[in-house]
Amino acid sequence: MEVERQELPFVADSNELPWNAAFGWLAAGWRDVMRTPRLTLTYGAIIFAVSWGVSLLAWWLGRFALLAALLSGFIYIAPMLAVGLHSVGKDLESGRPVSFRRSAAHMLRVLGHGGVYALMLLVILFVWSRSGMMLYAFFPVEEGERAVLLEFLAVGSVIGTGFAALIFASAAFSLPMIVDRDADMVTACLSSVHAVLRNKPAMAVWAVCIVALTAAGFLTGYLGFVLIMPWLAYSAWHAYRATLKPEPWPVKPDLSD
Repeated sequence: MEVERQELPFVADSNELPWNAAFGWLAAGWRDVMRTPRLTLTYGAIIFAVSWGVSLLAWWLGRFALLAALLSGFIYIAPMLAVGLHSVGKDLESGRPVSFRRSAAHMLRVLGHGGVYALMLLVILFVWSRSGMMLYAFFPVEEGERAVLLEFLAVGSVIGTGFAALIFASAAFSLPMIVDRDADMVTACLSSVHAVLRNKPAMAVWAVCIVALTAAGFLTGYLGFVLIMPWLAYSAWHAYRATLKPEPWPVKPDLSD
């Protein structure tokens, strides 16, 4: 088995996608929502409660609490909830029964991978935060200095977009791959980045769809997340299935095997 692992490729290969592939993924994800309304709403209610919990904690305890809550809560809980929803998509595709208990068991099975993923996000967010502080040191903005302010905002936007793109590229297909295949998180993230770079137009459209739907969820006071987040998670599963070629890695055995 060790020899076989050493012969695995560095990253998974990927298909070339049409620019509008995201719309097909969203359509397939919505069909999964319709097939599992009760389970979808259960996950949606959890996401809604966590979102409001973080917001209320930040409001009550102040700005430092917001940072602590985001780093210790969302960064670990959100990927685990995504794993649960990806596992529902996998079970639907394979014709297996779906339940919250089964999806929770999938979450427990990849807890270690989730920890690695959360640590990677923490590092990226820490560097992002430090870069913002350094930017302020290089571009000290004082009242009335409009040109400096515009320059500060422009450079800050470019840096922020770069970090956001890195997070998106590493997250696009990594969690579904961990649910589906016996691969490590680093390989899954690198495979995700490779696939995103190979399909820039399609992934740009997918990113815009995610941002637009997430913004809609925020505008509804998180209520829209009840449907939007499970929908996006199911759609991300279909995106993974349409994009990556993970055949060299063994399929994770079913929980009943």
